[in-house]
Amino acid sequence: MSARAHAEQWLQRLAHERHASAHTLDGYRRDLEKLLRHMETLQLAQFDQLDPNLMRSFIAAQHRAGLAPSSLQRLLSSCRSLFRQLSREGLLAHDPLAGVRGPKLRRKLPQVLDTDEAAALVEVEGDGALNLRDRAMLELFYSSGLRLSELTQLRWLDLDLREGMLRVLGKGGKLRVVPVGRHAVDALTAWGETTGMRAEAPVFPGRGGAPISPRAVQLRLKTLAMQLGSAKRIHPHLLRHTFASHMLESSGDLRAVQELLGHADIATTQIYTHLDFQHLARVYDGAHPRARRAKPASPRDKP
Repeated sequence: MSARAHAEQWLQRLAHERHASAHTLDGYRRDLEKLLRHMETLQLAQFDQLDPNLMRSFIAAQHRAGLAPSSLQRLLSSCRSLFRQLSREGLLAHDPLAGVRGPKLRRKLPQVLDTDEAAALVEVEGDGALNLRDRAMLELFYSSGLRLSELTQLRWLDLDLREGMLRVLGKGGKLRVVPVGRHAVDALTAWGETTGMRAEAPVFPGRGGAPISPRAVQLRLKTLAMQLGSAKRIHPHLLRHTFASHMLESSGDLRAVQELLGHADIATTQIYTHLDFQHLARVYDGAHPRARRAKPASPRDKP
């Protein structure tokens, strides 16, 4: 079997056995296509012909071509995942990425909305069907910290509005239960009255009754943000970041926030502790008489 066939077989396994999302699969496919084309250039037919020196050359070539450090890290991660699976199946006797490291990343803190900005965004006015849907969608994003893919795939049977609970099928097919806030319950109830709340039906249908597409949600949110005149770049994941930051800021319970977000590794959640510290630092600087930083002297103040 060729290297390309092995890669395709692995992608199919991710889809069927691990329930990887279409977005995740597309990312893996793009990354592996870069590696396969590089192998074809070198006339290498099998992955076992690769070694760390060849992989370093491959990564260096991608870097020279303009691939960003974050994209290079993702490329390495995709290759490692494939090589790991091939090794488990006895198809790869060595690790082609042994000792290969990507460029260090400057970890950027996610942007978040403050409570007033979040409220202004999710409180969509109007009683038309589109307004009801948008309000339910945004309230649920902010209330429960859902990923975009999780929200678009929701069905009414996943919701228990009486108890204020929601079952979410997250990354890797992992099921978690998250609370739904009162405002989101009210918005979902109002929206559901227009759709009939059929158990198997998607909560947010698109064309032909299929689940709304992620792109449609992104475009709608962009439109709403423009109508509000927001200076920030508003996207669905921003509401997830905002949910996490506000929860951690209020509770200080990192483990609980990890569970609510469905993070497999608490290190992923810890980025929000930096946001929380930034908030505390601003409060401290503004409140403590000996914490305020001296303003830089103006040229006019110089003797």
